[in-house]
Amino acid sequence: MSTTELIFIIILSVSLSIFLILFSVALGYFISILKQVKRITVRAEDVAESVESAATSFERVASPLAVLKVIGRIVETAAKFNRKRG
Repeated sequence: MSTTELIFIIILSVSLSIFLILFSVALGYFISILKQVKRITVRAEDVAESVESAATSFERVASPLAVLKVIGRIVETAAKFNRKRG
């Protein structure tokens, strides 16, 4: 082998090892970012479930309250009608 070939092989191997190190570091950062994204999505799912259960509870409570309001309005209207009549 000539010296130019040896120099070319050395330069190529050094550049490939630098790229391999940079790729390893970038892969480590990428994996840590994916772990954080996974934690965030799990938290978001928990929040969505709690909001959904709160909405369901509110829906259960709101239905009887709406009925009570309607009945209250009917009673008020009947009371006003009786006052005007009597």
